[in-house]
Amino acid sequence: MTVDDNLIAKLSKLSSLEIDEAKKENLKSELADIINFVENLNEIDVSSIEATFNTVEGGTPLREDVAKQDLELSSHIMSNAPKSEDGYFVVPKIIE
Repeated sequence: MTVDDNLIAKLSKLSSLEIDEAKKENLKSELADIINFVENLNEIDVSSIEATFNTVEGGTPLREDVAKQDLELSSHIMSNAPKSEDGYFVVPKIIE
């Protein structure tokens, strides 16, 4: 994957970040380095290596999934939202 001005413009639009013209060349270089590093990792053959550890001994602990409604908490959360309507968050449209 090549990092060019088109990719930087697309990333800028998707992230809603304004990228300074003076920093674009440095950003392209850093992104290219990151992509090359990840591509190098993809070339390593680990098919013969067995997993040596697990973060949770005995597997993933499960809990009962119980739905509950707390109207006071919901209204508190909605009061902090920049925009809400009928108990839902209102966000800008991002897909054209």
